[in-house]
Amino acid sequence: MGAMARARSTLACGECGAEALKWVGRCGGCGAWGSIRDAGAGVAVPLATVDPGLVAARATGVAELDRVLGGGLVPGSVTLLGGEPGIGKSTLLLQALASVATGGATCLLVCAEESAPQVRSRATRLGAVPDGLLVLSETSLPAIVGAIEKVRPVVCVVDSVQTIADPANASAPGGVTQVRACAAALAATAKAVGTAVVLVGHVTKEGLLAGPRVLEHVVDTVLSFEGDRHHALRLLRAVKHRFGATGEVGIFEMTDSGMVAVADPSGLFLADRVDGPGGAVVAAVEGRRPLLAEVQALVGGNSGPRRATQGVDASRVALLLAVLERRVGVRLGRGDVFVSVAGGARLTEPAADLGIALAVVSAATAHPVAPGTVAVAEVGLGGELRAVPHLHWRLAEAARLGFRRALVAPGPPVPADLETVTAATLAAALRSAHLPTAAAATPNAHRRRRGQAGTLAPWRPG
Repeated sequence: MGAMARARSTLACGECGAEALKWVGRCGGCGAWGSIRDAGAGVAVPLATVDPGLVAARATGVAELDRVLGGGLVPGSVTLLGGEPGIGKSTLLLQALASVATGGATCLLVCAEESAPQVRSRATRLGAVPDGLLVLSETSLPAIVGAIEKVRPVVCVVDSVQTIADPANASAPGGVTQVRACAAALAATAKAVGTAVVLVGHVTKEGLLAGPRVLEHVVDTVLSFEGDRHHALRLLRAVKHRFGATGEVGIFEMTDSGMVAVADPSGLFLADRVDGPGGAVVAAVEGRRPLLAEVQALVGGNSGPRRATQGVDASRVALLLAVLERRVGVRLGRGDVFVSVAGGARLTEPAADLGIALAVVSAATAHPVAPGTVAVAEVGLGGELRAVPHLHWRLAEAARLGFRRALVAPGPPVPADLETVTAATLAAALRSAHLPTAAAATPNAHRRRRGQAGTLAPWRPG
């Protein structure tokens, strides 16, 4: 048969060594889940001869979900979707199951937290009740595995992995041992049957997936569903993805009819924006998508001082306030500073630094940023501005939305349909944005003649 022929496989339990004639999810000797594996000698093959079609993804029909997954769900894969309670995880997956089932495939929804009538009620509201969508209200692992092996659905959603349990395991549902064992058993079943399994996972108040870290290693893909429950915006990210890149982000809006893809997120973030003191527009990049958002700041009072942020990293804001004080001369030590991102967006990259600094100085001096200006730069500890990646994407998005000027750090020229103003330092950027610098950072500066600005002392709140 040749040197490249594969020898006949021998299946055995990795826990007790018992042999098996065919693959099973649970060892008949010791009862361990997912322990049956090929014990025969493997044969190495040239990588070029491996068929890439074996991991071809199947589209779910939910465009933003497929964008993040790189085309859809891979047969036999296991995906973990995490997010805060009430963020819309169950709604998103119900829509995806309904879309796949509408195409003629069989799908299974294991609702371990809700009853079947509750799921039917939500599905009716969403208009997602196709014939091929089956529902199983069950928390017992053997029953769930048996249903998957019997039905052999194209996609199976288990909502949630923390609420199912193996009766053979004495620990409580949601415990480390139970979650690990259940995830491993479902992963082994998925690969044996060829079903794409999606596990719903809870997150802690710190935003981390609840349960053991090994859970993230068992699955092939980890998705994070984020958003503020008080806003309609939802962001879907891939934290881990064995079948593609993790750079994409899906953007949804939570409506009465379910999750709706947002075609123009920048327009959504800036829909209610009004030019005035304390606001600055930044050009961020989420995955491969440029997004424009407004950073708002409020400075005043002497009650602490307090430092409060929403949508931006508090430690990053504290660093920028220190740079403004030490390198520019804007003294905010005794004043309250509030920084927020409008529309419920979250800005995590350093490219938002300049916009945050402009918003704070604008709020402190009651001077608005020059109209039609977008800020794109990282701020260093020395007060210098640093270039950020994907500048051409950011500027193109700003030009599309009608912005006329962009404040950027020194770097290679980037073709754009708007004026780019280069500033090497934060102080220079403030001047280009028509904001007072150190000598004019006073709350009454806007009431005095601009010719006297250089004679005013730095403002000290309180």
